[in-house]
Amino acid sequence: MSATMIKEFRLPDLGEGLTESEILSWKVAVGDTVSLNQVIAEVETAKAVVELPSPFAGVIRELHEQPGTIVEVGKPIVSFEVADDAGAPSSGPGTAASSPAVSSPAVSSPAAGQEGEPARRQPNLVGYGAVVESSGRPARRPRNLSPVGEAAQTKPAETKAPVVEPAGTGPVGTRPRSTPPVRKFAKDVGVDLTLVTATGPQGLITREDVQHFLNGGPAHAAAAASEATVPDAALQGTGKRETRTPIKGVRKFTAAAMVQSAFTAPHVTEFLTVDVTPAMELLAKLKGSHEFSGHKLTPLTLVAKAVLIALRRNPALSARWDEAEQEIVTFNYVNLGIAAATPRGLTVPNIKDADSLSLLQLADALTGLTETARAGKTTPADLSGGTISITNIGVFGIDAGTPILNPGEAAILALGAVRNMPWEYQGQVALRQVLTLSLSFDHRLVDGEQGSRFLADVGSILADPGMVLTMV
Repeated sequence: MSATMIKEFRLPDLGEGLTESEILSWKVAVGDTVSLNQVIAEVETAKAVVELPSPFAGVIRELHEQPGTIVEVGKPIVSFEVADDAGAPSSGPGTAASSPAVSSPAVSSPAAGQEGEPARRQPNLVGYGAVVESSGRPARRPRNLSPVGEAAQTKPAETKAPVVEPAGTGPVGTRPRSTPPVRKFAKDVGVDLTLVTATGPQGLITREDVQHFLNGGPAHAAAAASEATVPDAALQGTGKRETRTPIKGVRKFTAAAMVQSAFTAPHVTEFLTVDVTPAMELLAKLKGSHEFSGHKLTPLTLVAKAVLIALRRNPALSARWDEAEQEIVTFNYVNLGIAAATPRGLTVPNIKDADSLSLLQLADALTGLTETARAGKTTPADLSGGTISITNIGVFGIDAGTPILNPGEAAILALGAVRNMPWEYQGQVALRQVLTLSLSFDHRLVDGEQGSRFLADVGSILADPGMVLTMV
């Protein structure tokens, strides 16, 4: 009978130096037997929801964190009981070729250096550990965090009881008792644990107790007394005066990025209202054609194609300001970002090399991008590397706005609603289909003439699609 050992798996850096992730759900339970690369958890980084594969084949012995807990990179999240020869392989079958498809920086260093050189990091199946440089000095990493490369640690098999600590600020013995994850959950949702009735063993407050309190269940006597002074009309519906939602995950990242963009790049916004009746007629004709049968075509499809054509004549709008190097980086390709509203907040995934796609390919790429975003399956790779973005505010019935630049990009175009309006047409007033385009750009990279010419080109294509023949 082969010997077994307990090995821990620590939360890896899931891409671009992220320092923490939230455990959304476990796909396994204690006692389950798992195979190498089997999905064991779903976690949310600051950018996307990622499925976490198992680095070992074995039996789940402990889940260190509960769903809803935010965990720092490098902290243990799950323990496995594995055969003493199991673990993340460093060579042979099951390594690079079969590694889980999780976006993380590539690791090409060997597990051990050449003779006379210090050993370098050994790649884990997910994430990577700290590098030992040739000078013998280890690379910097966050304080108190063990490298993920040390995820496999041998220790005797044991049953670990949850740490129960007081949860308050009063003297020990008078404070309510709870576990760290429950205290974290209560803090995130704005609940004072002294107001919660404990139902756990020996007066322990459980997560269910906190949730029951949020749902208007029995509270501490002090809470009942304070609520008695509030008029009944003010408490109708939810039974509470306010609701607090934790700022985390995608929403937290987006908020920080928008603040940075708004106060770093000098924004300028220009507006152009266009008679797009010819473009809408073309759209209807394409929808009825055999070639586009079964493919989704929308006004956004035509606007996206118009943007890609206009960028060929106005490359300044596909650029980035490199503050560190004091250079303007002009992109010779277009990764077209499309703002998407999702249940977890606004994301801007992008279509790689969109300028090389035909109209049909672009239509399919837009459909796939939005469906993936709404399902919460957008990967960090899909969210990085954008060069210019479009936000479709017209789907909400909005005509115009002043969009904030996606960080690192020179411009963003807002597409308004297409409306039937009285409009001057061939010297008379006629009912036409009209929309407003709103272009925000970084005035460090794009001057007024460049921005205006780009916006005019997009408008010209939508007002008369035949104008494309003069631009390509």
